[in-house]
Amino acid sequence: MFAGAAILRAHDIPNEVSIHAFIKPDGQRLRLVVRVPLIAMRDMDYPKRGSINSGLLDLSRAERTLRDAATLWVADDIEMYEEDTRLAYPVVAQVRAALPADRSFESYDAAVAHLTGAPLPDDTEFLWTQGMLDILFEYPIHSDQSRFSIRPKLARLGLRTNTALRFLPSDGSTRAFDFAGDPGLVRLDPRWTQAVSQFVSRGFSHALDSLDPLLFLFCLVIPFRRLDAVVAIAASFAVGHSITLIASAYGYAPDQLWFPSLIGTLTALSIFYTAVENIVNIGAPKLERRWLFTFGFGLIQGFGFSLGLRQVLQFAGSHALTAVFSFNAGIALGLLLVLMLLIPALDAVFRFVVAERLGAIILSALAAHTAWHWMIDRGDVLRQYRFEWPALDLVFWIAAMRWAMLAVIAAGLYWLIFSVLRPRELRT
Repeated sequence: MFAGAAILRAHDIPNEVSIHAFIKPDGQRLRLVVRVPLIAMRDMDYPKRGSINSGLLDLSRAERTLRDAATLWVADDIEMYEEDTRLAYPVVAQVRAALPADRSFESYDAAVAHLTGAPLPDDTEFLWTQGMLDILFEYPIHSDQSRFSIRPKLARLGLRTNTALRFLPSDGSTRAFDFAGDPGLVRLDPRWTQAVSQFVSRGFSHALDSLDPLLFLFCLVIPFRRLDAVVAIAASFAVGHSITLIASAYGYAPDQLWFPSLIGTLTALSIFYTAVENIVNIGAPKLERRWLFTFGFGLIQGFGFSLGLRQVLQFAGSHALTAVFSFNAGIALGLLLVLMLLIPALDAVFRFVVAERLGAIILSALAAHTAWHWMIDRGDVLRQYRFEWPALDLVFWIAAMRWAMLAVIAAGLYWLIFSVLRPRELRT
């Protein structure tokens, strides 16, 4: 026994672990059905057939060990909530060892039928390192009409853990979630207020974690630190990224693999151009041209922001539109915070450390150097993709009409801001 346990402990953590799960509230119980690779649950003394090193699981004696694995490696690391109250520890209703080719988890009904049906015959040739553990957990609940949440903490099962979760509420619909690692608290059916709070926070964090827009804002405000100029530039940027972020969230952006690399390259090019313009026109920067350029960069950066939104939009429930606008608002708040900190910091540097003209040139040169390397590296990645001309079919023309509509909206907003509102402001 001790030799077998030592052998199991010697196994490395699996590189890739895929977990499949279903959650269904039914009356006064909630069922959680989970499939996990057995190899991900280490340090378990699985009973063997024949020699201890054979690797063949003895199914006739495996029930107790499989239940222990279900408890120690899965139940202990999953928290279920009804409304905002954590549910009691689950009952392990059933466990089954499943062969790799088993297709029971293609649907909830098939998975439950498999778990409540007859187990594999005891004489099945079953390599535990390739097999699956299927588990049926049951939680007592007050009502299947409640709102439920889950906090899975299963990342320790592998170096990279991917979970495909399907929630089946009492209305008969199905909501799909796919995430890597530990996503935190996942609200399976959030209220709109919860969606607003969650996505404002996500947008705020995403803005502060994205170096590209932060470096671009840094370049923008070096020559313009007056409040009216900064507000105008920030508004132009916000309008630009709002247009493409919302459009991309509703399927207007290309979904080809090369598109993120293209956006990254264009973003670096925009930063490089802005930094160089600071150096060349340091004595007489033109605010109107900077507005126009900021608006264009905002259109590009909106697609970049949308790449982060796509990964988390699945957590919005039925409030997708609310989530998009909340995410965008969070980004605006994050960038506004950066501006509020950046402007007095630059003023202090130019007042106490270095003269403004020289300091602006040095800081812009550093930003240009950074952006140049980003542009080269991302351009190298972009060149690895093979571009093909799209077929001139119905799909192409529908996409072209969508882009044309987006261009008209962007041009209209630009005209409204810079040809109507701005002259009125100047006259005032």
